Amino acid sequence: MSAHYLTISTDSVDAEHGAPAPDRLIAGDPKFRTWNVEERDGGLYAGIWEATPGKWRIVYDEWEFCHILSGVSVVAEDGGEARTVRAGDSFVLRPGFRGSWEVLETTRKEYVIKL
Repeated sequence: MSAHYLTISTDSVDAEHGAPAPDRLIAGDPKFRTWNVEERDGGLYAGIWEATPGKWRIVYDEWEFCHILSGVSVVAEDGGEARTVRAGDSFVLRPGFRGSWEVLETTRKEYVIKL
């Protein structure tokens, strides 16, 4: 195993299970699974996240790079566009982003978060 090369895979760690906070839930009963493969001092995280259908409010104080691996979701910014994202799409959500995330088909993404 290399100290400087890390494969992002669900095989390397156990999944954490979660859901949106009740006060952020808009519709459905979405459930999350997160495989946080990397965690570094200074608030850097990388891994894989998956959510089942539903809709909830999102509020970003952090910077996040996302790459959609599978599924279909709609990410809508308050006062702005609603964007449909699907397998192959990559994007960044910057600090200050406010809006909603709606999973239409179970969605899995790779992520890198910097607090």
